[in-house]
Amino acid sequence: MKNGSILFFYFLFTALTLSAQNPGQMNTWQYYFDRPAQIWEESIPLGNGRIGMMPWGGVDRERVVLNEISLWSGNKQDADNPEAYKYLGEIRRLLFERKNMEAQDLMYKTFTCKGKGSAGADYGKFQNFGNLYVDFIYPDASVPTKYKRTLDMNNALSTVSYTKGEVNYQREYHTSFSDDLGLIKYTADKPKALSMRLSVERDENYKAYASGNILYIFGQLPAGENQQGMKYLGMIKVLKRGGSLSTTDKDIIIKDADEVTLYLSLVTNYKNKDHERLVSDILNKAGENYNKLKSNHIREYQKLFNRVDLTLAKNSNSGLPIDKRLEAFVKDRTDNDLAALYMQYGRYLLISSTRVGGLPPNLQGLWAPQLSPPWNGDYHLNINLQMNLWPAEVCNLSELHKPLIEYVNSLVEPGSRTARVYYDSDGWVTHILGNVWDFTSPGESPSWGATNTSGAWLCQHLWEHYAYTQDIEYLKSVYPTIKGAARFFEDMLVEDPNNGYLVTAPTTSPENSYKTSSGDVLSICAGSAMDNQIIRELFSNVSAAARLLDVDKDWIQGIEAKKAKLAPTTIGKHGQIMEWLEDYDEAEIHHRHVSQLYALHPGYELTYEKTPELMQAAKTTLERRGDESTGWSMAWKINFWARLKDGERTYKLIGDLLKPAGRDHGTYPNLFSSHPPMQIDGNFGGCAGIAEMLVQSHAGYIELLPSVPRGWADGSVRGLKVRGGGEVSFAWKNGSMTDIEFKAVASNTFTIKLPDKERNVKGIKNYRLKNDMLTADLKKGQKITIIFNN
Repeated sequence: MKNGSILFFYFLFTALTLSAQNPGQMNTWQYYFDRPAQIWEESIPLGNGRIGMMPWGGVDRERVVLNEISLWSGNKQDADNPEAYKYLGEIRRLLFERKNMEAQDLMYKTFTCKGKGSAGADYGKFQNFGNLYVDFIYPDASVPTKYKRTLDMNNALSTVSYTKGEVNYQREYHTSFSDDLGLIKYTADKPKALSMRLSVERDENYKAYASGNILYIFGQLPAGENQQGMKYLGMIKVLKRGGSLSTTDKDIIIKDADEVTLYLSLVTNYKNKDHERLVSDILNKAGENYNKLKSNHIREYQKLFNRVDLTLAKNSNSGLPIDKRLEAFVKDRTDNDLAALYMQYGRYLLISSTRVGGLPPNLQGLWAPQLSPPWNGDYHLNINLQMNLWPAEVCNLSELHKPLIEYVNSLVEPGSRTARVYYDSDGWVTHILGNVWDFTSPGESPSWGATNTSGAWLCQHLWEHYAYTQDIEYLKSVYPTIKGAARFFEDMLVEDPNNGYLVTAPTTSPENSYKTSSGDVLSICAGSAMDNQIIRELFSNVSAAARLLDVDKDWIQGIEAKKAKLAPTTIGKHGQIMEWLEDYDEAEIHHRHVSQLYALHPGYELTYEKTPELMQAAKTTLERRGDESTGWSMAWKINFWARLKDGERTYKLIGDLLKPAGRDHGTYPNLFSSHPPMQIDGNFGGCAGIAEMLVQSHAGYIELLPSVPRGWADGSVRGLKVRGGGEVSFAWKNGSMTDIEFKAVASNTFTIKLPDKERNVKGIKNYRLKNDMLTADLKKGQKITIIFNN
């Protein structure tokens, strides 16, 4: 390599890296519409991790859907059925005697939660806070022109602009990351052009009134028999410049103003003893300097968003309104930048729907337009909540993992009671259903509600946060939770006399069913493949944690012994990964869950280096399942094919995921993922999958561009994180890597797989190079720059 070439690439990469670290040099991340929203899935999501707004941008009538992430009906309940354990032995006997139908029938009669489960008033629902309506009064009835409605992800703002008559109107919305309130500003380029009527309402369980320049909405939600429901209070302060303000009992009327600004404070009494005082304190503390509030908001938001940037090629469709851009992508997949936008949108949604000290994002993030959202807008724990947090670590938002981690910790106490009542086991367990009221019991229908490895799956997130951050004090704090989950399975696992394996019994393979030789279609089984994979991972992680913390040396020997008696992942008669211990056929071959591939992703038991035959069987499994499915399922398949290192198939799945959704799966006009209806896990899973195409670190080394399609010939990415405590930025051209910058976020030994080409390594002398694997011992903050001669 010539020194001149080395220096050229070094200075080029340094300039690109430095400019990307400047917030002003980020790529522009936005989408826009050329018309107002007609449905909720066309409105713009805004959120600061606690409060959410979704403005529709109507010209004559504006609707802004309001949310607060803790607003739930229902309350804490004792849903554990004390009679259930009496039947556990009989259920197991029937399963082991291959009398699965009888076992399932007995489960439906005995092994469920008390009451109605997720259908009950006690369980509750995530609910919409209310709707702000703004009815505009114009001096003429002219048709609006030049309409544009934008989501600006760089600044977490939404804007609307249009012309009506001779007046240009502008609106600006944001949910403040610095001052914890929503703000809406209306302006025009002519004086006295703003006249409007403002009101706030809800479908039920509310009161609203206006006093002075403030709109109030408040109420108490239903909570089941003899329960106190959650209380909430919202205050919307209206400030104007010029014109007049008057008030009716429920409305505020503005006439002939030059400018109108709304300050929205929304609070519940969930863990807030004095929510009525808090809601006004937020307004008072914020003050009334809109420009200062906006500046502070952008600064705080960009501390998170600006950590990662991705550059992929655009085409002529990249400038279209987002609904038309999605339609164009169906036939023309060369708009590669749409995938980059989707990844950044996923990061934006995660930043917007959870925050340190708060709750994790639910099935709809924190946005819902109704009082009864699909599946209660709850926490489904057999993949959906977990998928919501898949982008957190790799997309450099590690602290946003903490709300989920705290949620998992909160399940230990109620989950310990559930473990004892149903299984007479130590430790803690939770099943598929989760809410803000500590629900851990099985669901009301065993076909889906009997899955008991949800807590173990959640513990993977506790371990992954350590794997990415290497924070030993954090690991010490969550070790009891991980150990408690392992203690449950240490007690609960039972030997299957037919094969000698330790199995979970009863259990399911989430939401799927199988056909027996007699033609029965059943769900209940013993020892599903996913259970074995998750428990094997849990036992491995708790053993690794114990060794790192130098505790429980004798106990983990027993755990390792039990791990060795779990059934291995096995290849079936079709060349597929078997989903159950018996080689049953699926009742629905194209079922949305592909639980038997947990070990491929998000687990990492299956790799080309260690299990090449199982990797081929995983491909066969995916071919049998098919590509098209519900939105989150296709997002999961993006991650599967990325792990299988098939860039073309992965990108094909991105196209399937981004297909415009009507009543079908795909993507809604505002980029929300469709189950259908809307479920946000598809957004987060798709975001994580695109990151997985760019960097992988699960197999013991770091690999860059493991699964990119040929169409992504040129590009660059900055700020993605890897396991071991590292952060990586790199660029490529004509399909070949040009440069890499790697930074140690924690002191550790890192191994990076390098392209087989001439390179120059800067920043460290003592590195080892073997078979294109570069290994280096780095201190926290130390960087390596690698330049390739192309």
